[in-house]
Amino acid sequence: MSFKVTVLPSKHEFTVEDGQSVLDAALAAGIVLPYSCRDGACSTCRGKVLEGTYEAGPAPAHILPAEDIANGFTLFCQAKPTSDLQIEAHEIRMASDIQIRKMPARVIDLERAGNDVMIVTLQLPTADPFNYYAGQYIEFILKDGRRRSYSMASPPAESNRVELHIRHMPGGVFTDHVFGAGDTQMKLREILRVEGPLGSFFLRDDDKPIVFVASGTGFAPVKAILERMVAHGDKRKAVLYWGGRRPADLYMNSVAKEFEQTLPGFRYVPVVSNGLPEDGWTGRVGFVHHAVLQDFPDLSGFQVYACGTPLMVESARRDFKHQAALSEEAFFADAFTTEADVV
Repeated sequence: MSFKVTVLPSKHEFTVEDGQSVLDAALAAGIVLPYSCRDGACSTCRGKVLEGTYEAGPAPAHILPAEDIANGFTLFCQAKPTSDLQIEAHEIRMASDIQIRKMPARVIDLERAGNDVMIVTLQLPTADPFNYYAGQYIEFILKDGRRRSYSMASPPAESNRVELHIRHMPGGVFTDHVFGAGDTQMKLREILRVEGPLGSFFLRDDDKPIVFVASGTGFAPVKAILERMVAHGDKRKAVLYWGGRRPADLYMNSVAKEFEQTLPGFRYVPVVSNGLPEDGWTGRVGFVHHAVLQDFPDLSGFQVYACGTPLMVESARRDFKHQAALSEEAFFADAFTTEADVV
């Protein structure tokens, strides 16, 4: 059985087939709602159901405050209608030439960036331009049908080459392949299957100053956005807070610093939360989003782009809103899951 969903305030409508989530049906109909992980591990797809019934699944109870759930909010990547629905959500306008598609990808470079991060460069088919917004991600489709998502760390290029930053999660079926040894290791010229571009994490047109907040390999999509800003001569003021447990986790620290020379009005603040004496770290310490609050007690006039673990992203969303007056509509996030979080 199928059900009709009406989106307010746009009044756009789409149909959800039996077993489909609201988000998947919306994307299939060309209606882009905010989303990131699609696994129920973040709250990027959070929205309000105004009328109708649905199966929420277990994820919202773990992610959303009880007050939100009581007020009708849920995660659209998990919600499955049991009647026609009327929902409230902010739609995202995408350029008409940005099309999600499946395609082969050839591995053309593998470069270690520290002990547990691999920079993987893929060559996508050159027959058609691979158009996307800097900050979006692609999914690897594994032979058994499972998927693994990684943000693109480079903006669109005529060569159709994309850069990924992949952190090793021991025991993970995909990252063990990337970091394996001998016959199990990913090889140059290996062919993989991918789908993309995906996600709603990209720079919005606005004149507000920007605060980027990243943890670990959450630097990848921010790097792509900053490179895009450099290429387009963007003069908006921006600051990046990049956090890691130890200094080595800031695996492209020198690259981040270089943006201070190439991007007018840009500032970089590295933050370490669990440094050891032997690290010799003399910079900022603590949780990365706390460093933002220390420097910006009032974020009401800013846009914030946060990328990293769901815990960091949700902590930043909550604290920036309640402690620094950040507007809900000015917070954009990409919360990524690890292989341990997905089947």
